[in-house]
Amino acid sequence: MGTTIWELDFYSRPIFDENKKKLWEVLICETPLDMTRSPESLFKFSKFTNNKSVNSIWLREALEEAIAKAAYAPDRIRFFRRAMNNMILKACEEADIPAIPSRRTYALNQWIGDRMDRFYPTQEGYDEESAQATSIKYPPLNAVPLPDAVKGDRTDKWAFVSLEAEAFTEMKDWEIGFSEAFPLEMMGITPEMKIPGLIIFSPRATPLAAWMSGLELAFLQFEKGQFPRLRLETGSSDSWILADIKDDKTLAEANGFENAKEKVNNIHFLAIQSSPDSEAFAGFWLLKEDL
Repeated sequence: MGTTIWELDFYSRPIFDENKKKLWEVLICETPLDMTRSPESLFKFSKFTNNKSVNSIWLREALEEAIAKAAYAPDRIRFFRRAMNNMILKACEEADIPAIPSRRTYALNQWIGDRMDRFYPTQEGYDEESAQATSIKYPPLNAVPLPDAVKGDRTDKWAFVSLEAEAFTEMKDWEIGFSEAFPLEMMGITPEMKIPGLIIFSPRATPLAAWMSGLELAFLQFEKGQFPRLRLETGSSDSWILADIKDDKTLAEANGFENAKEKVNNIHFLAIQSSPDSEAFAGFWLLKEDL
């Protein structure tokens, strides 16, 4: 048995009880960690409560109930909702499970979207106006340079590339040092679609990949404006400058990268190799930007 990661959300839903108070719900789902995992096999757990039970004690008990029903307890838990940071961290600590703020909650985000569209509207007490106000959009923070320990030098190169989705079926056979992926079918991707990505070539590929593997990689984003740059978004709100865009040719490629993302549900990848001639990857991650 390998690593098991769960994604968790605990928040009010657009459903009101008999006292005209919103119901709260905990949602827990398993993170698919590779291309071969069947979406139908992922563990899921949900439970409602009233607003009087919104505390870390109730959440810990719900978490323990989920663990009792699951085949495996999680090694760690990811959560994206900053407003619930303290409560989630406390509940997970009391359940003796590490919790990590992360935007790499792709399966959970998709599940929430599906419940907003298909499940909550069928429930007694559902309020459409309340549902319209539930989206979360945090303002972007200023990106900061990579740490000196992993910052590249002039010998580093990078390139925008693309791979047909069908090629990822062989990802399990690739030689990769650090990686994380998810089944593309879960995101509505068909074999002929082209997935855009960025490859970094660096003599320090391994330490760079090792550092990135601990960051909860979320997505890549091209930041337009007076100083165009490519950003790496990690954790719940961290942002790193991967590269400054300095010429018209690269600017056009960066715009093309963003356009290509939009065509495939904002899915893309980041790869790290020691050189263009290498057949191995120091790191390879499938990413998804949730808008």
